[in-house]
Amino acid sequence: MRIVIRHIKKIIACSLLLIVSASLSSQTLFNYDPQVLYDNAGGIYDKDSLRTLYVNFHDPNYHLILQNSFFTNPKYRIPASITLGDIIIDSVGVRYKGNSTFCIPNDNGVPKVPYNLDMNYWISGQQLMGYNKLKLANAWMDATFQKEYIASKIYKKYLPTPEVNLMKLNVQGNYLGMYVNTESINKQFAKKHFDYDDGALFKCDASGMFCDTTGTPPGGYPGLMWYGSSDSTLYYSSYDRKSNHGWKEFIDMIYALNFTPNNLDSFLNIDRVLWAFAVNTVIGNFDTYNGYYVHNYYMYQAEDGIFQMIPWDLSQSFINALLGWDIFTPMGPNHPAHYDPYYGADPTLGRPLTAYLFNNAEHRRRYTAHLRTVINELDTNQIRNEVQSMQAMAYNAVNSDPHKLFSISDFTSNVEQDLSFFGWGGYGFGGIMSSLRNRIPFLLSHPEISANPPNIYNVEVNGGVVTANVNNESYASIMATVSEYNSKFQEFSMYDDGTNGDAIANDGVYSCYMPFSSSPLVKFYLTARNSQAMVLSPKRAEYEFYKYYAISETFDKPLSNKKELLYITDLLGKKCGFKENTPLMYIYGDGSVEKKFIIK
Repeated sequence: MRIVIRHIKKIIACSLLLIVSASLSSQTLFNYDPQVLYDNAGGIYDKDSLRTLYVNFHDPNYHLILQNSFFTNPKYRIPASITLGDIIIDSVGVRYKGNSTFCIPNDNGVPKVPYNLDMNYWISGQQLMGYNKLKLANAWMDATFQKEYIASKIYKKYLPTPEVNLMKLNVQGNYLGMYVNTESINKQFAKKHFDYDDGALFKCDASGMFCDTTGTPPGGYPGLMWYGSSDSTLYYSSYDRKSNHGWKEFIDMIYALNFTPNNLDSFLNIDRVLWAFAVNTVIGNFDTYNGYYVHNYYMYQAEDGIFQMIPWDLSQSFINALLGWDIFTPMGPNHPAHYDPYYGADPTLGRPLTAYLFNNAEHRRRYTAHLRTVINELDTNQIRNEVQSMQAMAYNAVNSDPHKLFSISDFTSNVEQDLSFFGWGGYGFGGIMSSLRNRIPFLLSHPEISANPPNIYNVEVNGGVVTANVNNESYASIMATVSEYNSKFQEFSMYDDGTNGDAIANDGVYSCYMPFSSSPLVKFYLTARNSQAMVLSPKRAEYEFYKYYAISETFDKPLSNKKELLYITDLLGKKCGFKENTPLMYIYGDGSVEKKFIIK
C-alpha cells in the first residue's frame, strides 16, 4: 500500500509540475539537470565558506572513551553540543571514524583524528543546516587539503557523488585544525540523487583496522566475490550494511556477477560503474575497486531494483596513496602514473567486476569512451585556479593548524609538484597538477584510448523520427527508455539506407523512428562505433540524456550542452541550494535566468 500511495503522489507532483512549468516556459518541461543537485551556495557545503565548528563534550574524558570504543565498539557515540555560527545544537552523537587516518595520528599521540557527528542520534529530526550527519576527515595524508574536493568536483559530472568543502574544528575550546567536510552517504543522499531513500545500502569496505591491537578477526575483501553460499554471515567482514535490509538483494547481485554476468544489468547499473572506473583511472584514484586496493565505494539499490556504485573516500586521488611504489622512479611500468587503465581484467586477480567488464567488448568500448570524455573535459587551468583560490581562503587556518602533518610550504608546493616526505621510506605523494601531467599523456598513448572514434552531431527529432549526422562509423544506435528511474535503456538500431525513417541512403545522416512513440516522454541517447572505438551523444550518457515529449513534439537537449548553471537564489537574490515547494531563480553562465517552482 505504501508503494501505491507513493506512486499516486508522483503522478500528482508530475501534473503540478507540468502546470507550473507551462506558465514559466514555452517548453513542455524544463530539463532535469543532475548538476543542480550539487549547487549548494550558502549551504553547509558551500566551497566559498570556511566556517568554524565548535564541539563541546559533556564528559571531559571524551577522548579516552572514543579512543577505546573505536576498537571495541566503533558505532558507540557520546553526547556533545555543537556551535556553527549562530546555530547551537545539543545532544549530538559523536564518534571517531576512519581507518589509517585515525590510526596513524592516534598512534603518534596526535588528537587530530576524523569525526562523525549525528545530529538526530538522540533527538529525532534534529539537523544542522538541513543535514543529519557531518563527517569530518583530517586530510592526514593530503598536504594540499584539496585532493578530495577537486576529485569530488570531477566525479560530480558523471555520477552521484558526495559534496565536499573545508571546515575548521574546535574541540573543548582547542583548535584541532583544518578538516575536510564530506557529505554522508545515507538516506538523505539517496533521496537527493535517486528520489528514494528506502533502498539497500552497503559500504564496501573490509572490517579490519589499520592499527588493530585488540585481536579482532581480520577484515574481509569487498571484491564482490562469491563466498560459496548465500549465507549473509559470510559477507559481514567484507561489507557494512547501512540499511535495515538488503542482504539477499546484494548477494543476488554478487551471484549474478560471478555466474550469470550476461544478466548483470538486471542487478547493477553497469554504465554507472564504468563511469566510476573511468574517473578513478584518469585522476589516479587507486584506493578503490579498479585501483591498487579494492574498497572505498558504496552500493545503493534504487527503487527500480538496480544497484548503483557511489564513490567514497577520494582523499587518495592524484596518486596520493602510499601504494608500495616510489613516485620518484623514472617514468615506466613501475611508476604509478603508468598504472594500467584496464587493470583487473585478469580473472585470477579476484576482481570479478573488472574481469567481466574489461573482457566484454561492448563494456570495454563504453568504458574507453568514458575515459576519453573525462580526459577531454579536464580543464587543468580551471583546476589550478580553483585550488589556488581555496588555498588562499584556507591559508591562515592551515598555517595555524597545530597538528598538520606537512609544512605550510608543502601545502602550496604539492599542488604542482610531487612531495617527498621524511619518515615514509622514500615514497612520496603525487601533486595534483603533476599527477595529471604525468598520467594524461600516458593514457592518451594507449592504443585503445588514442583510437579515432566516430563523431555524432546535429541530433534532432522531427515527426517522430530521430536523426543525427554520424561519420567514421560502422554502426549507430539509439538507447531509449521510458522508465521513471532514468535506467534500463534499450538499444535500437539506426539506419542510413533510406529505410526505417531515413530519408536519403548513404548521406551520413542516421535515422530511426522514435522508440516507445506512444509514451508521453522518452529519454534517450545515441551511440556510434567503428572497429576501434565508441562514442556517445551526449558524451556524459547515461547520467545525462536527451528528452522527447511526444505530445508536444518538443525536444530538450541536456542542459550542460546548452549553458552552465552558475548558482541558485531565492526570490530575494540570496544564494541557496535546490529546494522543493519553493520559488527559485536559476542563474546561468550565458546571462539567462529561469524561475522554477518544483512541487512535490
